[in-house]
Amino acid sequence: MAAWTWLIPTLSLALLVGGIVAGVGPILAGVCGAALIGAVIAAVHHAEVVAHRVGEPFGTLVLAVAVTVIEASLILSMMLAGGTGASALPRDTIYAAIMIICNGVVGLCVLVGGMAHREQAFRVEGASAGLAALIALSAFSLVLPVFTISTPGGTYNNAQLAFAALTSAVLWAVYVFIQTVRHRDYFLPPQDASAPDAHAEPPTQFQAWVSFGLLVASLVGVVGLAKLISPLIEEAVDRAGAPKAVIGIVIAMLVLLPETWAAARAAYANRLQTSMNLALGSALASIGLTIPVVAIASILLHTPLVLGLGPKDLVMLAVTFLLTVVTLGTGRTHVMQGAVHLVVFATYLFLAFVP
Repeated sequence: MAAWTWLIPTLSLALLVGGIVAGVGPILAGVCGAALIGAVIAAVHHAEVVAHRVGEPFGTLVLAVAVTVIEASLILSMMLAGGTGASALPRDTIYAAIMIICNGVVGLCVLVGGMAHREQAFRVEGASAGLAALIALSAFSLVLPVFTISTPGGTYNNAQLAFAALTSAVLWAVYVFIQTVRHRDYFLPPQDASAPDAHAEPPTQFQAWVSFGLLVASLVGVVGLAKLISPLIEEAVDRAGAPKAVIGIVIAMLVLLPETWAAARAAYANRLQTSMNLALGSALASIGLTIPVVAIASILLHTPLVLGLGPKDLVMLAVTFLLTVVTLGTGRTHVMQGAVHLVVFATYLFLAFVP
């Protein structure tokens, strides 16, 4: 094992502890930002080691679940800390994660893969199952609160929150069961899309467990450092006069860096199936795990929780899902599809800053 693979996670955790104890100034924030990027690279490396040991689709599931569990913890901690816009932070972060994954990550993977290999293939059966669950979960969590009449302002009452939490957890659990047990073959690469490292010797069980531990340490460093520098991010957003929703976008981007890097590398290596597993699995986990956590916290602690999107964001969400249905409908991708997704993603970012 190369020295950097354990030195970087250790350094990121040390900086995290130091920042919590001593506080974060401009210089330390820059160092923490560099360590965060390093922790992202380390996390992807260790996720790939674990994935090589356990095989697909378990490997992508490990990274998606690990990132999302820590992301949910980050959102919950910031939500409980209160402050301006805290009630809408879970909604903004979940919505940003969907837009980043379905437009940014998918578009980048399809574009990179198309430029390197002209056309790439993946299993439609697995992608359609994940996309169907994602559309349903997004509608329950981000769209329906706008139209329910029990409470005003894009919110759910306690009974509706409990039902949304239950349905989110159930749909995510069913998807994981389909992905790993019932129809695992739907998420395996097509026979004609073999990876260049397909015959590499898998790591030993000990190496896989060490990498799993370092993966968790790296992800804790990523999310912890992101939270540590988040006050400076909020201050910069306020100083720039940007909307509060931008904070959710920044948090989602920082947290999703490991998955984005891993998915893009897989697409470049002609493993688009791995990219799609990772992208759709991450989007589903972002809702399926985060909504139950924040809903239960809102009910038990009586904290306000705004979930419903505004008109502009509802339109962008609808365009995103319509476009994703078209892209994932044939099982083959090329450069044009990636370019369209990235243009929609750029539009989303522009309208977030200039609503």
